[in-house]
Amino acid sequence: MIHRKLAAVIALVLLWNPIFQLGNAEAIKMNDQYEVITVSKEKKKSNKKKSKSNSSEAPRTGAKAFALIDVSTGRILHSDNGETRLPMASTTKIMTAIVALESGKLNDKVKTSKRAVGKEGSSIYLRLGEEMTLQHLIYGLMLRSGNDAAVAIAEHVGGSEDGFVYMMNQKSEELGLENTSFRNPHGLDQKEHYTSAHDLARISAYALHNKHFQTIVKTKVKVVPNPIEKWDYKWTNKNKMLRFYAGADGVKTGYTSDALRCLVSSATRNGQQLAVVTLNDGDDWNDHQALLDYGFTHYPLTNVIEKGYKLEGQPYEMDASWSYPLRSEEQSKIQQKVEWFQPNSLDYRLGHRGKLSIWLEDKLIGSIPIKQSMQMKTEQAEANQRNTQ
Repeated sequence: MIHRKLAAVIALVLLWNPIFQLGNAEAIKMNDQYEVITVSKEKKKSNKKKSKSNSSEAPRTGAKAFALIDVSTGRILHSDNGETRLPMASTTKIMTAIVALESGKLNDKVKTSKRAVGKEGSSIYLRLGEEMTLQHLIYGLMLRSGNDAAVAIAEHVGGSEDGFVYMMNQKSEELGLENTSFRNPHGLDQKEHYTSAHDLARISAYALHNKHFQTIVKTKVKVVPNPIEKWDYKWTNKNKMLRFYAGADGVKTGYTSDALRCLVSSATRNGQQLAVVTLNDGDDWNDHQALLDYGFTHYPLTNVIEKGYKLEGQPYEMDASWSYPLRSEEQSKIQQKVEWFQPNSLDYRLGHRGKLSIWLEDKLIGSIPIKQSMQMKTEQAEANQRNTQ
């Protein structure tokens, strides 16, 4: 039961009560107008999914900081030193890529400047004045970790390297990241260039919602036209997780003398995508496989509500499906509460009659709009037609 003091958080609440816990329904009166009765149903098979391992103990890592995140919901499933500010090396390029994808035009021709050609560290070996599409540069950025590609992208999209770094930090603020600061687009060691495992996990989850980003980071080998030579560029992805781990589909490696080994990986199984971040981890390939296994086994994506789910005795249904990664023991702690909208509210005029808020113990984890059922709309339309005849 949610503590009374939490009720003040939700505006326009007429009356709050738990509707049901999974598999346990009861009738409740929400206000003077409506009485909502939910249908008691058996738990779905997906909610009964058992762990593959008898042990629920999370794996240990050699990382200075790490985080495991569910990509679709953004829930941090497990972490250690998750808020500690640390250098991130070339995992910086995750933000570089997503800013370029959102702000640039993929078919634009980008001319390589002297500043880009001279950038030290990993490279795709661009030549002065060479032209390449922005899209192909992003492939070189993410597969081969080209620092020259990072500078070329930054100068083209941001007008200058400094202008692009401003855009990176602006995106960081938009995402609500409190422990991230960018000073360059490539990740070479620089004062005040840092992130945390939690922040980098959130950046990665955000980027993985972009279809172009998804396609690029899961590409194992990319062939790109060479405007100068007769042979094409052929880039093999440095991310060995794509070959080591079943279902792996991203994301980015990194290394500098200050940051040491950094890695962000992602994988999808049974419709669920997880991502792992490790900062300063000498055994990252093995640690990522263990953490992904742990996440898929102990936090399966659980279907909590299906679109069209009807409230018994009422002409209302859920306007969307909603799933969440839950441990088996958390499923009985889910509570669902209804808030009805006033007829003069904007939400009501837009067709929503209320919302179903979903809580895990004392934490609000999601909400689903409630709309009038199609059956009720059909009956009203037929009645209106009869009245006009």
